[in-house]
Amino acid sequence: MAVNTLTLPAPAKLNLFLHIIGRRSDGYHNLQTVFQFLDYADTLKFYTAADDKFDLIDHDSHIPRDENLVWKALTALKKAYEEKGITQLPGCSIELIKRLPQGAGLGGGSSNAATALEGLNQLWGSHLNSTELQAIGRKLGADVPVFIHGHACFAEGIGDVFTNITPPTPWYLVVKPNVSISTATLFSHPKLERNCSPVTADNWQQQKVANVFEPVVCDLHTEVAMLRRALLEYAPTRLTGSGACLFSTFETRQAAKEAQQQVPKELCSFIAQGQNRSPLIQTLTQ
Repeated sequence: MAVNTLTLPAPAKLNLFLHIIGRRSDGYHNLQTVFQFLDYADTLKFYTAADDKFDLIDHDSHIPRDENLVWKALTALKKAYEEKGITQLPGCSIELIKRLPQGAGLGGGSSNAATALEGLNQLWGSHLNSTELQAIGRKLGADVPVFIHGHACFAEGIGDVFTNITPPTPWYLVVKPNVSISTATLFSHPKLERNCSPVTADNWQQQKVANVFEPVVCDLHTEVAMLRRALLEYAPTRLTGSGACLFSTFETRQAAKEAQQQVPKELCSFIAQGQNRSPLIQTLTQ
């Protein structure tokens, strides 16, 4: 019978700002952003098996198994272990319990992949270090490495060169409009600002920073623009990632809760506090 050996969070992240400062020779954009984690997460449960079989239990995401980043993470890590000559790996079932909205700019799928890599690596004897796990994660998705890195950071390059920072940890009201946003459409949009002046890990809080995707998303989706205007009545509000979620910043949970009561009930919303040390890393190092 399978035994639950490990339960780990897969936390959300926010981009406190997001700039594009140019394009690289390989076609990717050079980014600058600040990642901060939230104490609001999906959950992955790892069940060891008596045989060498692997399975993914996912009743929530409705993503086909072969396209699910948790399954891709398992497959990639298994290959990395085999390349190290470690082929006798115990079987495992992973149950994914979704709490984070999808297509939200919160990094849910990437966080799921990172937690799968960290959890399986621990179950299999921790033969890969953080740098090796990040290299695997980078092939799965651009945001996977930051969840393995596990600390709030100023990120550059394609979002994978990290400098640890300790921004304030306020309370956030996070709201997802009922829209689907194509990241590819945003990156190709003629109004997207692609040449922001560079900032640094030391001075970004003193600079006028923004999310360059926000005006484009608001232009394309009136629902986002209207919600943003409504939230700005209560607190500073910004888009995270390429959307669709907006987050408003409050000094207290009570203030965030009072604003949440004004959010239309048909919209997904939650309150969370910023975390400069990822809940995943906190759990793994307890």
